[in-house]
Amino acid sequence: MPRLLGVDIPNEKRIDIALQYLYGVGQHVATKALKELAISGAVRAKDLKDDEVATIAAYLEQHFVVEGALRRTNMQNIQRLKEIYCYRGLRHRRGLPVHGQRTRCNARTRKGPRKTVANKKILRK
Repeated sequence: MPRLLGVDIPNEKRIDIALQYLYGVGQHVATKALKELAISGAVRAKDLKDDEVATIAAYLEQHFVVEGALRRTNMQNIQRLKEIYCYRGLRHRRGLPVHGQRTRCNARTRKGPRKTVANKKILRK
């Protein structure tokens, strides 16, 4: 199993698909990197030579922000929003949808499972 930037990529997949297992690498970045390095996208990941794996890793690190650096950047951006108490930061703090989605229904992914609140009984005289 070839290892790129600390991630094991699957052996049996084509290299253009296998590169997409890296965080921050999508279809466009994968094909662009392989085109620049003159590596065929149809080659299986297990068939790559060690020097080809090294050149792909070096190219991705040099030209794109991927894996740990990208995760760190995203977390720092969210942390900054929380610290300056902007609206988006408050939504992140409360675990609610950030981009204007409705929360009356259909926000279960962010809000988590339902928490039922019991009704107050009406006092009778």
